Amino acid sequence: MDKVAMELVERLESAASTLERTLSGLEERQRLLSGEVERISATVETSRREEELADRLAAAEREIEQLRAGAASVAASGARGTEFPKALHSLRRTLPASTAEMLAKHGIGDRAVDVRSLDAALNGLSLEQRIAVKSQLRRAGAMA
Repeated sequence: MDKVAMELVERLESAASTLERTLSGLEERQRLLSGEVERISATVETSRREEELADRLAAAEREIEQLRAGAASVAASGARGTEFPKALHSLRRTLPASTAEMLAKHGIGDRAVDVRSLDAALNGLSLEQRIAVKSQLRRAGAMA
């Protein structure tokens, strides 16, 4: 080959290597930019999730406040000797199995508990145990 052809080949090789470096630089830049876009979209999704959680928290706090206000009114009406609201009577209330079995042995069933028959049934228990059984019955709504 002559000198001109050799010079041309060298220039083409140099241009090819420059193009390769430029291409690899562009690929690296593209990779970095796509990572940046992914981080931005992840940030947007996180802020939406945070807003959703904040809304749910606010709703839960409102519900807690309503329940506290209802409990305060029930406590106030209970202190005056009035009946609990009918909505509270419709709630499901259960006794622990051991308490229900002990009461069933003494003929005290699912109906409202008579205080005299309850005292007779609890006669063999310690004071703490009698208090515990009576508080369970009150919570279950079986005893006023």
